[in-house]
Amino acid sequence: MQTKYVVVLGSLMSGLGKGVVTSSILKLLDFYGYKVFPVKFDGYLNYDCGTMNPYQHGEVFVLDDKSEVDMDFGIYERFLNKSLTGDLSITGGKLFSTITSKERQGEYLGEDIQIIPHLTNDIIKRIEGISEAKRPDVLVIEVGGTVGDIENSYFIEAMRQLSLKHDVVFVNLTYVHDLKLTGEQKTKPAQIGLRLLLQDGIRPNFLICRASSKLLESTKEKLAMFANLNKERVIDDSDLLTLYSLPLQFMKQDFDRLLIKDLGLAPRSPDRKKISAWKMKVDRIISPKREATIAVVGKYTSMRDAYASVKEALVHSGAEADSKINIKWVESTDFESRLPDFSAFRDVDGVIVTGGFGTRGIEGMVNIIRHSRENGLPYLGLCLGMQLMAVEFARNVCGLRGANSSEFDKGAKYKIIDLLPSQRKIDKMGGTMRLGSQECDVVDKDTITYRSYKSMAIRERHRHRYEFNNKFKKTLMAKGLKVAAVNRQFNLVEFIEWPVGFGVATQSHPELKSRLETPSPLFVSLVEAAVSHHERKDLKR
Repeated sequence: MQTKYVVVLGSLMSGLGKGVVTSSILKLLDFYGYKVFPVKFDGYLNYDCGTMNPYQHGEVFVLDDKSEVDMDFGIYERFLNKSLTGDLSITGGKLFSTITSKERQGEYLGEDIQIIPHLTNDIIKRIEGISEAKRPDVLVIEVGGTVGDIENSYFIEAMRQLSLKHDVVFVNLTYVHDLKLTGEQKTKPAQIGLRLLLQDGIRPNFLICRASSKLLESTKEKLAMFANLNKERVIDDSDLLTLYSLPLQFMKQDFDRLLIKDLGLAPRSPDRKKISAWKMKVDRIISPKREATIAVVGKYTSMRDAYASVKEALVHSGAEADSKINIKWVESTDFESRLPDFSAFRDVDGVIVTGGFGTRGIEGMVNIIRHSRENGLPYLGLCLGMQLMAVEFARNVCGLRGANSSEFDKGAKYKIIDLLPSQRKIDKMGGTMRLGSQECDVVDKDTITYRSYKSMAIRERHRHRYEFNNKFKKTLMAKGLKVAAVNRQFNLVEFIEWPVGFGVATQSHPELKSRLETPSPLFVSLVEAAVSHHERKDLKR
């Protein structure tokens, strides 16, 4: 069967949740057993988002194949419960690099190189190439940015041309403003956004309306008229208690049935067991039986998207443990003083120290790790959180004053964390870190690591340049630090643990592989430890 296409576009403004809508469409088709893949276009001229500032872009999501991609790929994987590949990410930088390279090699035989047809043809060939390689029933293409942007205009034109060759269903996500003073839902902005799309030669098959309250029937009727659609094709995407409810919300509106009909797919029944299992997890997120508070310590907490995968991994683990996880965001720079005030941690049942780069906030993280260790707070360190756990242990347990990472103090007396030898001659920043899926071996079954994964072999994703310095391995282990897992190929320490209590850290980023249906084992263990800590506190009161 020839691949069908769904193209998701956004009107009016960014931040409406195209990634969640795209993921929900993927999940609906997955419920029916169709083979689906996403493609994401981003208009920025970076080759990928590996060198982007988290304040501007949010987190960089890393795939198994080492690709550094947009954070929307995290949403796709979390909904589909499937690992994706970097060829599904198309950026303006990649497109223009290809065109320029072809021109320099004389492949255009002296033609004037133009947006149309050369760039648009290249986009269509890329899409068709993905379809040929992966053989999906449906390819769902999310167009980043907003209709009317210069950055994505050529890609939207390519999607219009794609619809002349293939079966394409267009979905437009728009915004309906609730005017609180009058209690009205205003459709004029959505109408203007729709007009821009129609001017581009695209008439959407569905209009999905983001709103803070349930879409009124009168609002649906008005928008349907301006979009030349039946009212049933105007879909309510109003606020929900959890984003994982959206596929179920769409099914209640028959969006799945209408979409499958428009795509001309062979009719089939959905997998009721799969839907029921998804609904059970959603119900646990909405109405959990237990709870705990976990502090997420980072350097970019004013930009929550910088920690999107950590946040979602806690949601997944909470659903697995039937527990509500209250996240307390902690900016590490607030704890840099020699005698920090830890009163904010009185109601905390667990601590996560996240990844990051640069010296700002590092000493605050070290202070928080020490507080967690000395006060029996369950602790999970991720990447930088593992490196600083080793630094804190070296300083305060082993007595190695001045212990540090060479990333932060090149002249440190005790470089507990140091640059990989393979990284010392690298002169390019993008795509040169230790990236992607890496395997390590558990060295001891009597560890939190083994009890979490229930396996002697672990594969997690990485994104870093610095590693635990093996010169200090014996010194730290002599004082009780456990080395729980190592990468035998490169003799690298991957997991470490405190000798007492729940304290575990990994050089990897397990949050990147956590999904609602298969939560991260390490996060589940932390959540269970935090819930137990919370319940013990309740008994003491």
